[in-house]
Amino acid sequence: MSATSNIQNLQASDPFNDAVEETGGSQDVIHIRIQQRNGRKTLTTIQGIAAHYDKKKIVKVCKKEFACNGTVVEHPEYGEVVQLQGDQRNQICELLTKVGLAKKDQLKVHGF
Repeated sequence: MSATSNIQNLQASDPFNDAVEETGGSQDVIHIRIQQRNGRKTLTTIQGIAAHYDKKKIVKVCKKEFACNGTVVEHPEYGEVVQLQGDQRNQICELLTKVGLAKKDQLKVHGF
């Protein structure tokens, strides 16, 4: 019996890939992080927004909506990352779900 269980373990399907197949392959996770700068200053970064969205337009809307400054930075490992001044984690989650860029289960918030 142990030989047949080993053969079953060699299947090509990935057990963690089921969630991606159910939603049509657009299950990319968007990571929202906060970084401490000097003093009380913080920086919110958004990483994982799909490549076909214009990140500069997203920054423009966020700057106007949240009354903060922001920019798009090219990261060597993560690609284009959106940076916003201040702690905007909850507000960016609400904005991304309201506009329809991401579902609530696609957003992963990190930080203290």
